Amino acid sequence: MEEKRTPTRAELVEIMALLGYQGLSTDAFHPFLSEEDGSEYAVWRVDTGDRKFVLKRAKGSEIEIYRSFFREKKPYVPAFFGDCEYAGDAFFLTEFCPGETLSRCNREKLTKALDALIMMQDEFWERADLYDAAYPFDEALARVERRGRYLDSALLERAYAAFSALYRSTPRTLCHDDLLPFNLLIGERAVLIDWECGGMLPYPASLARLLAHGREEEGAFFYLRRDDRDFAIDYYYENLVKKHGVSYADYRRTLDFFFFFEYCEWVMVGNRYGNRDDERYKESLRLAEKTAKALSESTT
Repeated sequence: MEEKRTPTRAELVEIMALLGYQGLSTDAFHPFLSEEDGSEYAVWRVDTGDRKFVLKRAKGSEIEIYRSFFREKKPYVPAFFGDCEYAGDAFFLTEFCPGETLSRCNREKLTKALDALIMMQDEFWERADLYDAAYPFDEALARVERRGRYLDSALLERAYAAFSALYRSTPRTLCHDDLLPFNLLIGERAVLIDWECGGMLPYPASLARLLAHGREEEGAFFYLRRDDRDFAIDYYYENLVKKHGVSYADYRRTLDFFFFFEYCEWVMVGNRYGNRDDERYKESLRLAEKTAKALSESTT
């Protein structure tokens, strides 16, 4: 797919004018850099003098997420100020929320992040009227099933078949389907950003995505201590899942299946593209096999 051209600063001025902010200087725009590799996103902080915003070229169903779920201001996401089209692309404007990502996790930041996730998911728990909004369940399920085609292991394939069945029957709520630590900003409050893969999905999807990729090694891309991981698992249950009538045993088993799904991501990538020497593949394969064995033993 051809990479899209980044708008010039003069074009950004025109885009902001379409959004109702006239006469801005080209110096008002400050690109955000990827935490992974330092490259520029098509995302800019916009300084208007008295206010700061975030302007972003939309991906996936981001604008639909804001229209469907966040039209009214919510404390757990940046406020939405509108969208427009320019040169065939969609752009939208949100509140600028200063803060740090969760990449260097501590208990205070983690608790704020969990509180934001819990508040959001409690609000949208089992909202059947929104099941097809933004990122449809059927599309998410198709992605799940594609990942299961490249496991190259009878043990993993059996566990994956059980996971796929569970995915269909688990209660749904609004999930950020790529909740990695850099998609959380923690300042006075925590907000979830980058919503191109959000929708009404099985409730553990966001928490599992976040916690499965934490590591205790100093210098890890997502530093997460074991005791903080355990704290998060129990805190999420006590403050959200328990009140919706799910037993702790069922919750933990379901969450372990969603952890297993996350570990299978790099297994799929390594097998499909021949990257089995990658350390992420080796570690993910180890964790996937360990979790699959434990899940199998728990049912025998």
